[in-house]
Formats: sequence, structure tokens, C-alpha cells
Amino acid sequence: MKKTEYEELIERSVDLIKSTVEKTLPGFSFYTGIVLGSGLGELAEKVENAVSISFRDIPGLAVSTVEGHKGAFVIGRLYNKNVILMQGRVHFYEGYEMQLVVLPIRIMARLGIKHLLLTNSAGGIGEENVPGSFMVLTDHISSFVPSPLIGENYEKFGPRFPDMSEIYNHDIAEKIYNKGNESGLKVTKGVYLQTTGPQYETPTEIRFYKMIGADAIGMSTAVEAIAARHAGVTVNGISCITNFAAGLSDTKLSHEEVKNVADRVSDDFKKLVRIYLEEVL
Repeated sequence: MKKTEYEELIERSVDLIKSTVEKTLPGFSFYTGIVLGSGLGELAEKVENAVSISFRDIPGLAVSTVEGHKGAFVIGRLYNKNVILMQGRVHFYEGYEMQLVVLPIRIMARLGIKHLLLTNSAGGIGEENVPGSFMVLTDHISSFVPSPLIGENYEKFGPRFPDMSEIYNHDIAEKIYNKGNESGLKVTKGVYLQTTGPQYETPTEIRFYKMIGADAIGMSTAVEAIAARHAGVTVNGISCITNFAAGLSDTKLSHEEVKNVADRVSDDFKKLVRIYLEEVL
């Protein structure tokens, strides 16, 4: 997609969302964006005075083909904060070009969000990252997927060569980690690695990823974080560890297992998001 077409698509989407929200929530200011991963979709039901806009109603926006990713923006008040929730995301492995994968992130950035929380389901590599626990992202490895910044630079968002020294805000990450554990949840900190998918990794690949510093692995998030930081948005991330990565247990990996564990700990995941909104921001 040409740069001018992409920028026009972003601006049209922003105008459509603003005009739709203005009818119900006049003067609404966008403060925090949250990408809801597996197990968190029901959190959208807690949004007060919610305005829901399906991705299908926004021309040019890609729609997920993966079960559990509804595909909608939900806007309103959640735990005393103005939020825009992404109820589901699209993935690179679905066949979409990377610019479309991060398009919703860029739309939220243009809407004016100051903070972005990225959530996902991930396979645990680090010893502490057991199924049912949560990992606060301190950094990531994105070397195995194409950068969303490849191609012409979008000066409206940021510089050609943006700094990525602190992709995930360290102070906020530390607060989520501390307050999460104080509340009785099992929360760790670590480095997330994104692959393209859709196949799960081999045991040899997992040994390699562990050797280079990865603590959890998944098929999303890192490219979204890059696009958001390019736009100057403060980013944080939380992984719900739904399984041991390949070769670390006798269980064969499956999407059904991921969904089952994510659903089982969804209440704990919602609690951690509440802590982020109420006690950290």
C-alpha cells in the first residue's frame, strides 16, 4: 500500500471513530489503549457507556480469522480511566501485510492515547513461567519477524530511526509486577520473543531462543509495541503463560490448550488489568 493511501486510511478511520464516539460520549478524550489477548475479551463488557465499533465497519481494517479474536474497538470508561479496547487482533501469519497488522495501533496513536497495554497468550520458556502465571514484559526480541517500520517512514508518527532502548516502560512494568504479586497473583518479569507462526516452535528452536535470552514466546505483540513506540506512546505488556514451550513438557501444543488455560485464568488476568488502570497509571 502506498504511503499516501495508508495515511488517508488512518485519517478516515480516526475521523469515523471520533464522529461515532462523539454522538454518545461528547468531548471524550482517548487516554489508554488496551489490546485484549486470549481470555480477556469479556473485559469489554465491563466498559461503562461503551461504544463498540466493529473492525468490519471501518473500511480497510483487517479482520481476524482466529477463534477468540472478535475484532472490534470498544470505547468508554473502565476502572475510572478513559479507554479504547481492541477486542482481538490480527496476526502476520493470517496473511496480512505488516502495515495492516499494526494499523489499529497507529489509529489509536492518532486518536491521542498516551498509554498502551499489550496483552497476549504465550508459551513459557523461563523456569518461573509456568501455565497460569503472568509475565510483565521488560523487553522483547523481534528479529524473527519483519519490522512494521520497513518502507517509507510516516513522519506524522516518528523519526526514520526511532530509539528502542526502552520499549516497555520500566517504571510502570515494575509497579505492575510488584502490585500484582502483592495481590496474590503469580507475576514474573521477562523478555518476550515474537515469531511469525502459525506453526508452534520446535524443541531445538526453543533451546536456541532460551539461549539468546527469551523467557516467553508468542506470535504477536512485539511489532505492535514497535509501531506504538515509533508514535511516542508509552507501552507496556503482559503475557498470560498458557503452556510450556515445545520440548519443555510431554504435552503436545495446541490452540485448544492455549484457549482453555487462558479462559481458566481470565479472572486473574482481568484483575491484573484492573491493577494497571486503577493503581499504576
